[in-house]
Amino acid sequence: MALNKKPVNGMKDILPEEMQIRDYVQQVIKETYRSFGFTLIETPCMENIANLSSKQGGENEKLIFKVMKRGEKLKIDEAKSEADLVDFGMRYDLTVPLVRFYANNANELPSPFKAIQMGNVWRADRPQRGRYRQFMQCDIDIIGEPSNLAEIELILATTATIGKIGFKNFEIRINERRILKAMAAYSGFAEEDFDTVFIILDKMDKIGFDGVAGELAKEGYAQESIDKYLGLFREVEKADNGIKYLAKTLEGFLEPDVEKNLLEIMESVEAAKTASFRLVFDPTLVRGMSYYTGTIFEISMPELGAACGGGGRYDKMVGRFTGQDVPACGFSIGFERIILLLMESGFTVPMQRPKTAYLIEKGYPADALCQVIRQAQEERAAGKQVLVVRMNKNKKFQKEKLAAEGYKDIVEFFKD
Repeated sequence: MALNKKPVNGMKDILPEEMQIRDYVQQVIKETYRSFGFTLIETPCMENIANLSSKQGGENEKLIFKVMKRGEKLKIDEAKSEADLVDFGMRYDLTVPLVRFYANNANELPSPFKAIQMGNVWRADRPQRGRYRQFMQCDIDIIGEPSNLAEIELILATTATIGKIGFKNFEIRINERRILKAMAAYSGFAEEDFDTVFIILDKMDKIGFDGVAGELAKEGYAQESIDKYLGLFREVEKADNGIKYLAKTLEGFLEPDVEKNLLEIMESVEAAKTASFRLVFDPTLVRGMSYYTGTIFEISMPELGAACGGGGRYDKMVGRFTGQDVPACGFSIGFERIILLLMESGFTVPMQRPKTAYLIEKGYPADALCQVIRQAQEERAAGKQVLVVRMNKNKKFQKEKLAAEGYKDIVEFFKD
């Protein structure tokens, strides 16, 4: 029986053309983030299952690829539940591993700590366009900065990066978890129902006001609360400044520093931004992770019709590991979706090194071949990319393929 040559469903082989673009984009990301003072770290692909299942990852905790115990620890006959069989899991994002990393190494790290993390994560999700079960994430996080300087730096660094990659006229949507909670409380929803209400609200861009109202009604919430809640969103759309309108309307429900905090972030980003994008307040923005405690933001790309990254503040997460809360905030770029857009647009990597191919005919003398290889080495030392390969029988097709790969100079070496 022949082995299956196709990759696992939801994962993919990456061909050289795409890999070249991925490598270029990663370099732009690293260089731009480093210019903002972030430093690169790496964490393992697996974490203890208790860390990944701590009710901080929202719906993603249902998508963990779990790793069975091994050797003597695996006692299938004695197992009463899945918990008796599993001890590790593949990371579903980079934030939980980062916080564990920080808790374990805080004494060796500067404060505040500005981290870059790039690596694959795994989710047992339903594959679709731009969504895979194994995919690259690119995160920047600031741990130890309590002020909104963290949000400002994260938004500026991320948007500068996206701009350098070549995207324009994208949108950064921003909101505050405390505003979400205040709007729900003001409308009469009980605190224990907030998560359910927010899950339904998060569908607003897909099902609209009527759809949200219908789903809230199905959950059995009072019509008076539903009408009051959705009325707030409609009024924000009409207001000249949605943040100021909500701060006034929600007085007594909303902490007084929220308005000032959000306005400062937006004004600072607008004044200092280097990329072409819109920064908009969106009270319907939820973000699925339950670990967010304050500001949340998301990248919206018109070409994709979906989010292309996001993040926010998670001040309570470090304390789950250390017993002491540490302010933290992060922003993640949707790397795979960006690559998808670049591939579909016919993007080519700019400023590549000159590429030359040497085609050596079969039977070419060994002493002369040594001279060709020395010549290739000299060109490589001068900064060129030189490919030395044997000449195929179908030389015309071989040269066409090389030209498509960017080899503008093709030098042929014949045996006679």
